[in-house]
Amino acid sequence: MNFPGARLLARVVLALVAVAAVVITVVGCSSAKDDGKSGTAKVGDCVVRGATADAKTETVDCSSEKAVYKIAQTSDKKLDCATDYTAYQANFADGGTAFLCLAPNFKQGSCYSESSSAGVKNVDCGSSEANFKVVKRIDGQADELLCGADADSFRLISEAPKTTFCLAKPKA
Repeated sequence: MNFPGARLLARVVLALVAVAAVVITVVGCSSAKDDGKSGTAKVGDCVVRGATADAKTETVDCSSEKAVYKIAQTSDKKLDCATDYTAYQANFADGGTAFLCLAPNFKQGSCYSESSSAGVKNVDCGSSEANFKVVKRIDGQADELLCGADADSFRLISEAPKTTFCLAKPKA
């Protein structure tokens, strides 16, 4: 038995379902694009910090020598970072911007140069630029008493993840 208008009703229902599917797909894709506007930075990622305000920030593998900073906090708005962290506005190659709190990610045995204009960067220990060498890195604890006699200073990260960096002057 055929009902008059049944085919028309079926076509209207199918058209509405198709329109709803397209709308869901478009909204989902645009949401994914919005998430990327703050760059690719996530808490736990490591970055190479740009030296100037207009420099592009690059995320790198945390085991890389270039990975001097680990992201401890990120936001679309300016942040008040803990005293152990460095506040930084990151500009990413995709045009996104994020406000980050950066924790040091120094490697044991590596040397670094630190300046107010360029921040911290990894340098050769024989370089005249080298300000300090990490003689010991202790993850999970923030206690300067864990540094040995070969360290003449230290840097503590008392926020999670706690870390103690035992530092010394590089030997030329």
